[in-house]
Amino acid sequence: MHNVAHTSTQVEIAGPVRGTRLTEAYVRMVARNAYFWAWPMVNIYNRRLKFKDLPEPGLMGGFVPVAPLNHVCMLSDYIGPQERMVACPNQDVVYGAGSIGLDVEPVVLQVPDFGERFWVYQVVDLRSDSFADIGKMYGTAPGFYLLVGPDWHGDVPAGITRVFRSSSKTGFVIPRVFLDDTPQDRQAILPLINQIDMYPLSAFDGTPKQRDWARVARLPADESQGNSGGEAQWVIPATFVDELPLVLDDASPLPGEQALYAELRAVVEAARQNPELKGAMTDEVGKAEQDLVGPLLQFRNYGLPLPHHWTTQSNGAAFGTDYYTRTAVAKSNIFVNKPNETKYFYQDLDDTGQRLDGSSRYTVTFPAGQLPPVQGFWSLTLYNQHHFFSPNAIERYSVGTKNKTLIANPDGSLTIYVQADAPSDPVQKANWLPAPEGEAFSLYIRAYWPQPAVTDGSWTPPPVRVAG
Repeated sequence: MHNVAHTSTQVEIAGPVRGTRLTEAYVRMVARNAYFWAWPMVNIYNRRLKFKDLPEPGLMGGFVPVAPLNHVCMLSDYIGPQERMVACPNQDVVYGAGSIGLDVEPVVLQVPDFGERFWVYQVVDLRSDSFADIGKMYGTAPGFYLLVGPDWHGDVPAGITRVFRSSSKTGFVIPRVFLDDTPQDRQAILPLINQIDMYPLSAFDGTPKQRDWARVARLPADESQGNSGGEAQWVIPATFVDELPLVLDDASPLPGEQALYAELRAVVEAARQNPELKGAMTDEVGKAEQDLVGPLLQFRNYGLPLPHHWTTQSNGAAFGTDYYTRTAVAKSNIFVNKPNETKYFYQDLDDTGQRLDGSSRYTVTFPAGQLPPVQGFWSLTLYNQHHFFSPNAIERYSVGTKNKTLIANPDGSLTIYVQADAPSDPVQKANWLPAPEGEAFSLYIRAYWPQPAVTDGSWTPPPVRVAG
């Protein structure tokens, strides 16, 4: 036998060769996959576009914090029930919010000394993955933190404590600061909140900026964002084909995504050249919204199953190439924290597997010593069928660590009473979580700064039982 050395010139061509004639069926297939894959990215990118030219930070409609690009707006109390910008808000923290465009300029985040109070700044890239660990669980020191884009190589000025680099140009920042549901804590938190800020690097002078966030501008409500009680529509099938190249340019491929990017670019280019193909793509992404993405609003359609019909996810804000969970979370409750920051538990069903509904009464009993084990705080929140608060007479949308009037049972357990009508029993009324009358709803447990029993799965929530 003879050993023959074979030589060849390997030419790597990613995606269809430019100019290849493509069938409508193929283009539809790619469009459907692209829509599901890019849904969270387009969502975050369009938030940047929506608010980038605001004149100043303010409260849209008087209750939703919005800010110009590379700035933040803070609330000074819990978010109100009118909010529709982000599904599944909580009433455990004072929120802030702001889009970042790191291709425009790096951004400085101010971190004051929060003392013993729980706090965390969520900083995510275009994929909704976290790229900065800033919070009490990290032992973050007070100071100035710099967020930079993937291509930035400038000088870091004196006074910056640490630099965090994003893999994308666009992202989102959400400070969260725990607030007890008492008048005293509402006053105590204000001096801390007023030291939180975010601004372009060019505005950094080494001295902390102060804001009176209780007196920010009231901006007009955005009537175009209303959609029958659900979340504002950030991903619009009719404009998706034109927006897809923007997110491909914004976030470089993850390892292994190069071929996907090339295929998407080739199909978009073909659609630009052929209006019929573009129409087919747009039609198909409309179907994908209805068939693929829409059902993921329901918690029972995704996640890791747990006892008693609860579900959870273990890779929030660290989705990587888990596109299914990334889009499911983005649709149902975008901007979740990483699991070591917050563990989330989702519930649509009672212990018999029936849909939770305001026409029934329920109990959730945490056995003695079995409250969610956390170093931060925990809460049980109720959301209506659209994953928002349903207004009620006592303005209570969650119960947990923040509540100082909950009453334990004689054996040390804690029972929460979930029902539409007010209980007559004083103890039950103290532990009442109002439900919307005659409407489906969901329950949602947050464990902020969870202990190992939560993150390793040895603690899971108790059943939601129909009251006798």
